[in-house]
Amino acid sequence: MSKHVFLTGPPGVGKTTLIQKVTQALKSSGIPIDGFYTEEVREGGRRTGFDVVTLSGKRGPLSRVSSDSSTARREYRVGQYVVDLVSFEQLVLPMLRNVNYGSDAEKKICVIDEIGKMELFSQAFIQAVRQTLTGTGTVVLGTIPVPKGKPLDLVEEIRSSKDVKVFNVS
Repeated sequence: MSKHVFLTGPPGVGKTTLIQKVTQALKSSGIPIDGFYTEEVREGGRRTGFDVVTLSGKRGPLSRVSSDSSTARREYRVGQYVVDLVSFEQLVLPMLRNVNYGSDAEKKICVIDEIGKMELFSQAFIQAVRQTLTGTGTVVLGTIPVPKGKPLDLVEEIRSSKDVKVFNVS
């Protein structure tokens, strides 16, 4: 039997909205749940980036549209977006460590929305997700992108894991 549940589907189909509704239902039922989701940031009707929002209410930038193409420091880019790896790791890694090593003896649900190109620039995130998926007490509710272009190693691992049930959202 599958232990973890992942949603997949094209961008904009409603994976995050579904995750948010399930999260609210679980929280109101008193089920211990932690995690994060990503949210579009819009200015003047156009998308300018994405934020990470933790279930405990913290928020920070995941990515923003790049204002210039010539920068000296190493940038992590996906299309027009520059990924803010420091901000992402500061928000997400402590939460994942707490889920993995917290003192809660009870089962906990961990929301990971999403495991995609931007998030996978972080090696520490990849390790933390693997630990969460193999841990004993945690059930993961997450989202992964549809296969497109070059396969993403961790996403393919998740997709083919016997512990994971993947639902296609249409």
